[in-house]
Amino acid sequence: MPVPVRKAIFPVGGLGTRFLPATKSMPKEMLTVVDKPLIQYAVEEAREAGIEELIFVTGRGKSAIEDHFDVAYELEDMLTSRQKHDALKLLSATIPAPGSTAFTRQQEPLGLGHAVWCGRNFVGSEPVAVLLADDLILSEPGCLKQMIEAYNEVGGNMVALMEVERDAISAYGVVTPGEVTGNLVEVRGMVEKPKPEEAPSNYAVIGRYILQPKVFEDLGRMEKGAGGEIQLTDAMARQLGLQPFNGVLFEGRRFDCGNKVGFLEANLAFALARDDMRDDIKAFLKEYV
Repeated sequence: MPVPVRKAIFPVGGLGTRFLPATKSMPKEMLTVVDKPLIQYAVEEAREAGIEELIFVTGRGKSAIEDHFDVAYELEDMLTSRQKHDALKLLSATIPAPGSTAFTRQQEPLGLGHAVWCGRNFVGSEPVAVLLADDLILSEPGCLKQMIEAYNEVGGNMVALMEVERDAISAYGVVTPGEVTGNLVEVRGMVEKPKPEEAPSNYAVIGRYILQPKVFEDLGRMEKGAGGEIQLTDAMARQLGLQPFNGVLFEGRRFDCGNKVGFLEANLAFALARDDMRDDIKAFLKEYV
């Protein structure tokens, strides 16, 4: 039985320049899809999967994320006095257990691999999940829970995969697939942002990972890859052959909330998935389509 995954890293230090001016004073991870910020969806996915400790790698101007997962005494007092019990219940559901969160800063934007490395001291010698809030996934059960179910069978390093069109492949990390068993794909190679004609497959890596602690040793070499950044994909690729390495073709739909179209699409999809909003949204769309 593999060592259980109890901890998760959330790299949330990015500047969010694609959403300026909205992100001038607000972290992009606090942008809301329907009525919850992106980071809350990621945390809820992690908690559903059994994650016990939440590690946030932040940057300057990200204090709103820490405040979001803290108790708001004045607000709770006001809601209590007005007997807003449903709102109180919603608030309490967002608060992690005491002592289960940690925050550390990535002082320089040196890439995803560097951000993950910055959380190493909170991970220690355990495996860890990594969730990118920009990749919002509508699925039941959640993507990470699907991955952990597979991880409990095979162990090792693991990534979430989806098939993408060849002309879009250069925006992703891509795997060289080996044996495919159901939704489990053996990973024999990885490359970050290849040209379409050089891509080894159309299996793209999505922002969900399960990493063994040895990855941190490799990241600590601070070797730069695509874009002059320290790439997590490169460090994981150097772990090939040292332990099992698989990808999970998850069931669900992923939305790239790092761009405006994907973010708007996510809002519509998540609203349409809710019983209390579906009919109104459909009627609204008919007026514009």
